[in-house]
Amino acid sequence: MLWVLLMVAVALLYGKAYRNTFDLRTNYVSIPLHSSQHREDRQDFEPLSILHLSDLHMENLSIDPMRIVRDFSGQSVDLIAITGDLLDRHKNIPKAVAYIEKLMQLQPTLGTFVVFGNHDYVLAPPKLAQLKAELARIGCRVLVNEHVTVDHKGQPLHIIGVDDYSTRRSQLEKAFQAVPATGARLVLTHDPNIVLHMNDYAYDYLLAGHFHGGQIHWPRPYHLAKMGKLPRLNMVKGLHQMNGRPFYISEGLGQTGLNVRLRSRPEITLHTLGGASQLALAEARRRESSVLQESAATLALE
Repeated sequence: MLWVLLMVAVALLYGKAYRNTFDLRTNYVSIPLHSSQHREDRQDFEPLSILHLSDLHMENLSIDPMRIVRDFSGQSVDLIAITGDLLDRHKNIPKAVAYIEKLMQLQPTLGTFVVFGNHDYVLAPPKLAQLKAELARIGCRVLVNEHVTVDHKGQPLHIIGVDDYSTRRSQLEKAFQAVPATGARLVLTHDPNIVLHMNDYAYDYLLAGHFHGGQIHWPRPYHLAKMGKLPRLNMVKGLHQMNGRPFYISEGLGQTGLNVRLRSRPEITLHTLGGASQLALAEARRRESSVLQESAATLALE
């Protein structure tokens, strides 16, 4: 009888953990750029909206891409950032490319940028090259220890892609080589542990993933201890700082191993990066717009 009760409890827990993989959490984060010596230009930096996804894991992914498109279709998206671990198996390359292509229906003004993670490097080199080529075909920019500078409303934005730290592919010197001093610096990478080695590399904001928020975060994600120093510092998800610099760790969209989550949820985040005064003005406008929409809805009901 005890075994039967135990099996029922395990089945119920597994069912709940599986259903959690459909419970998409959308987070909103605003990051003010602080001016420092010779960087007064940051205060006037126009707000930049970044839709951040990580750890898609096509093998275990419960979130339909059109759900994300519908959720954000009425919002301004300047840039889509995907920080690694798209898949494990080469047979899922078409699926991953189709998924991202659907997300690109949001038509991000500055484009879609991708960095690879440790699971992507499970692919054989020819298959990884195929994945990169297919992403380029649909208009993504894949950054491998390199940067690209784009114009954001007349101001330079430097998008710096640092390759995966956990598989020892990160080359910070190469990624930051010749990045101009003026403008904002956004770093995209997969394993956030790289922040522990970036004292000599200036950046304004860093986006990463890798930990899945523990995925099975119950009672605590002790299993992440082997994944570097950050988990031992209890930095496994959300917004953190290292040496005064902000970075964000996404819980990711997909799962590895079993398609389950406990005390973690699939996540997508809209980050707004800009000068402090500009962010305040944008927030005031957003609230004013929200009040007007609520008033219009009330009038319609009357």
